[in-house]
Amino acid sequence: MQPGHATHRAAPKFIAARALALLLALALAGCGGGSGGSSTTASTPAAPSPAASGTGSGSTVGSTAPAAGASTPIVPQSTTANVQPITVTTASGSTPNMLMTSVTICAPGTSNCATIGNVQVDTGSQGLRILASALPSSLALPTVAAGSSGAPAGECAVFAGGYAWGAVRAADVKLAGELAAATPVQVIADATLPTVPSDCAASGRAMQTASGLRANGILGIGLFSADCGGGCIVSALPRWYYSCPSGGACTATAQPLAQQVTNPVSAFASHNNGVVIDLPAIGDNGAATVNGSLIFGIGTQADNAMGSATVLTTNSSGYVTTVTNGATYSQSFIDSGSNGLFFGSGVMPACGVWYCPTSPQTFASTLTGVNRASASLSFDVTSSTTLFATSNAAFDNLAGSGGNTFDWGLPFFFGRPVYAAIEASVTPAGNGPFYAF
Repeated sequence: MQPGHATHRAAPKFIAARALALLLALALAGCGGGSGGSSTTASTPAAPSPAASGTGSGSTVGSTAPAAGASTPIVPQSTTANVQPITVTTASGSTPNMLMTSVTICAPGTSNCATIGNVQVDTGSQGLRILASALPSSLALPTVAAGSSGAPAGECAVFAGGYAWGAVRAADVKLAGELAAATPVQVIADATLPTVPSDCAASGRAMQTASGLRANGILGIGLFSADCGGGCIVSALPRWYYSCPSGGACTATAQPLAQQVTNPVSAFASHNNGVVIDLPAIGDNGAATVNGSLIFGIGTQADNAMGSATVLTTNSSGYVTTVTNGATYSQSFIDSGSNGLFFGSGVMPACGVWYCPTSPQTFASTLTGVNRASASLSFDVTSSTTLFATSNAAFDNLAGSGGNTFDWGLPFFFGRPVYAAIEASVTPAGNGPFYAF
């Protein structure tokens, strides 16, 4: 099965995380996501007022093994204002453990909207990225300017699996009853910017189609409010933002924060300090489909209360520390955009990228935050060959090689609510960024 993209795309001030994504790109075959375009258009009224939500992270690996149906239908919108339904299913390329949802996108301030299915939910990156091919031609989104030039902005999003190039446009983003108004998003493979800058194209495999991305888009709801941050405000960094004048070549440019692709949760009127992903536990042989909830806000109302969750604050790169099997991984992160647990084992055989021990292995781990709080847990690794033979789509014991980092991908999320608080946001447990579970 195919590995997913390393979505831990960090801002330049979080350069270590971005370096990780580039290193993983050398080892992993692809980026996560669903198959073909499942989109509908509708003429809908404006979203109701919200009630009282980084390149990013992980790895998605696929397989040649048979798998359950590869297409993901549109996930219905919730009747609870801050709860977005999510589902785990098999994506394009027989890719397991893909956490998917649907996103409604509108031309700013209008009822000209489309609901796009097959959008991967990713706590390891920031910002909404949608394939141009998934958007109806009737949905015209205004361009976002590059810096102060007034020319349209382009962006190169570099993930472990490759790159996504496209235009930066403004959209109203609707999730459940929440609205991020006139928010910068990336439209991948936008026809108005057909030429990929050479430094971007050198970043690996092109993820410009539904089969290449294994999704119609990526919903980045990670620990930061913008995908680049301070580095792009002051410098024209390579493989980030570009000024693309009509008829001219795109050149790297600095980009003000308000014009950077934005974590839509941070732009909500309320429930905007982070997210909770809540997925049920599954059995040792996995499950064909798993349904759960993406809950906006942390400690803002009863459905996102933290209870006894342990809070692990991260460093400025979004990392905590993991100790497993006597090894210490100081670059450790929790990422729903990775479809396995990825770490350097040293004790298990691998079948390609995936581990395939002769019998299930159990590991004891301790995660420690910058605040020195720690949480102990155990996890199992079952042979990928055994798991893929089930043709199930969701597994909590699927793992692969990850070098000197520890990527707590989607298997970590089954059976426990996982909280991700946005940097500098206020929560009952202190300011973000932090993970809690």
